[in-house]
Amino acid sequence: MKKRYIEKNMTTPTPKCIPKATQERIARLAEQARQARAEPLTPARETEIKQRIKAELIRQDAVLVAHYYVDGPLQDLAEETGGFVADSLEMARFGRTHPAKTLIVAGVRFMGETAKILSPEKRVLVLDQEAECSLDLGCPAEEFTALCDAHPDRTVVVYANTSAAVKARADWTVTSAIGRDIVAHLASKGEKVLWAPDRYLGGYIQRVTGADMLLWPGSCIVHEEFKAEALQSLLREHPDAAVLVHPESRPEVIALADVVGSTTQMILAARNLSASTFIVATEQGIFHKMKQAAPEKTFLPLPTGGLGGTCMSCATCHWMKLNDLGKLSRVLETGANEIFVDEEIRRKAVVSIQRMLDFAGRRTDKAACPG
Repeated sequence: MKKRYIEKNMTTPTPKCIPKATQERIARLAEQARQARAEPLTPARETEIKQRIKAELIRQDAVLVAHYYVDGPLQDLAEETGGFVADSLEMARFGRTHPAKTLIVAGVRFMGETAKILSPEKRVLVLDQEAECSLDLGCPAEEFTALCDAHPDRTVVVYANTSAAVKARADWTVTSAIGRDIVAHLASKGEKVLWAPDRYLGGYIQRVTGADMLLWPGSCIVHEEFKAEALQSLLREHPDAAVLVHPESRPEVIALADVVGSTTQMILAARNLSASTFIVATEQGIFHKMKQAAPEKTFLPLPTGGLGGTCMSCATCHWMKLNDLGKLSRVLETGANEIFVDEEIRRKAVVSIQRMLDFAGRRTDKAACPG
């Protein structure tokens, strides 16, 4: 494994903070989500609800798309019924190409918005309208627009974890899988970047590309809690373990990683690397897919409590856990929680998303060319 150390310049950056009132609102909503999580179903009840859901999906010409962070039963049901499990943008892209007239999104609210942006002709339903994201909440469109207007010389690049209105103000929307390549491309043309909302992901991209980037000061309340001290302690117990880290994490944690990547990239690394044990720094819902990809391997969650950790979330996105089979059944029965996006905002937002998709397509085509 790689030599692990923390460089002096890897300390956490301290840009201007998200306003205290916004931070308090995010913490309050996250705690409400934690308290609202449903009790697990009995096996008999789960089987009964799944059968009802499967019948309704067929009857309503609907397909279920689920994020890697939702609970395992929803991921399994999506795949059992011809749906899809992926990251947020791949979920939306799958929804756009699938012939179903209704998309059911098991994730958080911005994922439903992204699906509607790419598939305006379809009905898009989410399981819980209160399923939020701290990155989205921490980047209000009005404040973000004001920052963009103050820096007209910068190309605006936003992470997928944002509202439709923020995407509408952007030149590019990116995911953690392709953000680094797109920023490197822009930097090679001499463009300066205004990045939002995750300062840790933005800082990582800035370090590896050398791009001139102005960073919005947002963060994911799950990934921000991972601490280098806890990782170093776990590595002393498991010195041969490979470390997989999502780039929304602090730079001190990223510095200790063997692989830094998106959810999909981390799953591929778990399957393809020779290591038998992995320490994983991301939301624990991903373990369901990792264990399916490499059942013979051991996966250890990076603790967030102790050794400098706060354990506010304990590597759990409580908004993701608001998604469950009972709510999926009710949404199909009632048609509740439909997502609507203002058409003017949608037309602008789809441009920033399509730029990324076109870039990814050109890169794939180039890689496929011989010589």
